Amino acid sequence: MIELQALTFRYAGADRDALHDITLTIPDGAFLGIIGPAGAGKSTLAHCLSGVIPHAVRGDFYGAVRVDGLDTADSRLTDLSCIVGTVFQDVDSQIISSVVEDELLYGLENFGVPREEIEERLTFALEQTGIAPLRHRAIASLSGGQRQKVAIASLIALRPKILVLDEPTGELDPSSSRQIFSLLRRLNRETGMTVIVVEQKIMLLCEFAERLIVLSDGRIERDGTVREVLGDIAGLEAIGVNCPRSARFSSLLSEKTGRPVPVCVNADEAVEAARRLIG
Repeated sequence: MIELQALTFRYAGADRDALHDITLTIPDGAFLGIIGPAGAGKSTLAHCLSGVIPHAVRGDFYGAVRVDGLDTADSRLTDLSCIVGTVFQDVDSQIISSVVEDELLYGLENFGVPREEIEERLTFALEQTGIAPLRHRAIASLSGGQRQKVAIASLIALRPKILVLDEPTGELDPSSSRQIFSLLRRLNRETGMTVIVVEQKIMLLCEFAERLIVLSDGRIERDGTVREVLGDIAGLEAIGVNCPRSARFSSLLSEKTGRPVPVCVNADEAVEAARRLIG
């Protein structure tokens, strides 16, 4: 379980809080999406969940963040990293090896994974992220999207209890983005791994996440199931959230027909909603 109690953080030299009075509970096994306009505090929240804030980033930190019973402010980053695996937007900053295989091996060996498990974990992570053919490639020769997959594979191989991903599909094409989200959902459902994703591709995120948190100006503006949050299109767009077209379509159908239309999360649901009204 993750518990945030009155979390407030202001970067050193800043004139306002990046996060303000955030109180939140994330149960084990959740699949949580975090959305919001630029500058809302999404990446800052991800840094707080991983322990990078307050350990590696200067600023004023108030309140508490507890991850699996550990207070992040009182725990070492090495201890937290055994529980929380994190992929940040700048994946190059967290890749330290020159060859794909070595990057995965580095984490497995340094976290003391038994030698007899290493090959199985390495192969699984490479195959699940679709980069098995790149196993012996130089990382410098890879595209940005391929390096993103290497970073994700490195975490999957370690099997953390919690995955925190900040824009994990930022440099991926639509097919690869869907592949990554399908993998995250499978890990979530089959292993009980908690998955927390900050993502700009809101339509894709809404297909996979079970719960959405909307941040604006460092505060939680909305918190609920995907359909609950997307049920307030006007409110979301007022704070700068680009809502999925399917949700806007169902809202428009309801407005124009005067009949209640369930929130549509994807295109298939939007088509079905239109058919029911026509038929």
